[in-house]
Amino acid sequence: MRSFDIDPCLDELLGAERQQELLALLYRLGGAAFALHPHPIAGGESVEFHLESVGWLVSTEAPTLQAPAARLLEFILYYVGKYRLAANLHCDTTEASYAELQRQHVALQESEARYKALSEQLRMRVDEQVRVIEKSQQQLYESARLRAIGQLAAGVAHEINNPIGFIASNLRVADDYLDELSAKLPAEEAAGPIVDDFRALLQESVSGTQRIAAIVADLKTFSNIDQSDFVPCDLNALIDTACHLVQAELNQALNIELNLGALPQLAGYPAKISQALFNVLDNAAKAVLPDGKVCITSRHDVQGAIEVIVEDNGCGIADEHLERLFDPFFTTRPVGSGTGLGLTVVRDIMVAHQGEILVHGQLGAGTRVTLRFLSR
Repeated sequence: MRSFDIDPCLDELLGAERQQELLALLYRLGGAAFALHPHPIAGGESVEFHLESVGWLVSTEAPTLQAPAARLLEFILYYVGKYRLAANLHCDTTEASYAELQRQHVALQESEARYKALSEQLRMRVDEQVRVIEKSQQQLYESARLRAIGQLAAGVAHEINNPIGFIASNLRVADDYLDELSAKLPAEEAAGPIVDDFRALLQESVSGTQRIAAIVADLKTFSNIDQSDFVPCDLNALIDTACHLVQAELNQALNIELNLGALPQLAGYPAKISQALFNVLDNAAKAVLPDGKVCITSRHDVQGAIEVIVEDNGCGIADEHLERLFDPFFTTRPVGSGTGLGLTVVRDIMVAHQGEILVHGQLGAGTRVTLRFLSR
């Protein structure tokens, strides 16, 4: 709709159809025919709108009616103009309201986008804090566990080593006494087997005390949690220690095959490396018992990395579990049978030694875990 800020022409005020209806009404009122022209015509009566001529009314049949008919037409155009003005104002108001609504809509969209971005940032920060808390909780758990083992080992070393020393010393003295007694016994056929059995009993007791001493030494090595600096480590010796501990925990029921190659000294934390080896071996043992087998290989590859490979022929790992193996507290064991932190701790220990852990497994086809220490 054209604005009335610019003077309208007759056709804009009244369309051609409306003009014909108006002329027909004038004919019925005056009984004479009228013609309406947009341009000046001789003898025509000017029709004004806002002091401007917009047309000329002509009646050849009744010229005296031209003037009153023109005034009537101006009266009609006046109200047409008011209607048009009101319509224009309504249109302008509507357009302004629509523009304001559009502006507000854009502002709301921008605000929503900002809130979404802020929400995403907050979510990421919360997730990061949750990860930090979980990692701290995991570290506290492992620290407490290692500290408890260290205290246990210290207590075992203090409470058992001295009695074991007494027992071992007494067994050696008993063996010497047996030699003296056997020399003084009469040469009877019945005494010989008894002396031999007694000597065998003493030897078994000596072996038992030596085994107890070795277990205590392994525990002390395993629980050396106060080591603050990297020291040269004999990785093969740590593997032996971890194997002894796992075997002792399982009453020597685990079938372990060792293929240990010549390795250079590795700088690291012995207690933490022992913890990593024990966790991997413990998982393998639980996967193969009661009649499976675990094979441990150590080697120094051509790239200079040291690898410890633990393979078992146990139950394997389902594909959907492979991606979650290192998630804290994730475990496939029954409730109460595991914390779900074993491999998570191993991964963190390997990262602390600038190494990595690689796990390959297939359900029902066993698992292979590779601990890879990069050369320094």
